[in-house]
Amino acid sequence: QVQLVESGGGLVQPGGSLRLSCAASGFTFSVYAMRWYRQAPGKERELVAHITTTGGTNYKDSVKGRFTISRDNAKNTVYLQMNSLKPEDTAVYYCNAWTGVNYWGQGTQVTVSS
Repeated sequence: QVQLVESGGGLVQPGGSLRLSCAASGFTFSVYAMRWYRQAPGKERELVAHITTTGGTNYKDSVKGRFTISRDNAKNTVYLQMNSLKPEDTAVYYCNAWTGVNYWGQGTQVTVSS
């Protein structure tokens, strides 16, 4: 069955960096776009970054220039490099794949605080 397993979250000070990973299995990873979403307490889940099968990327305006999404098709893994983190980046981050069915990982908590 399809599985998306995120890792790499944690507590970081403002201005710091984290790299999230999402290991995918159960589907042909290389032929699907992948996305990172986040959900802060009391807020709706929002799209943060998107990567196409050919490596094209799109970002939420507030993370442009700070976050980078990438993928390694040999490892069936998508990454989110997050630099210059701000307290408003605090959220649970989710990996997403849409194969005709919408799949989500369990999420990984990112907390940006001094």
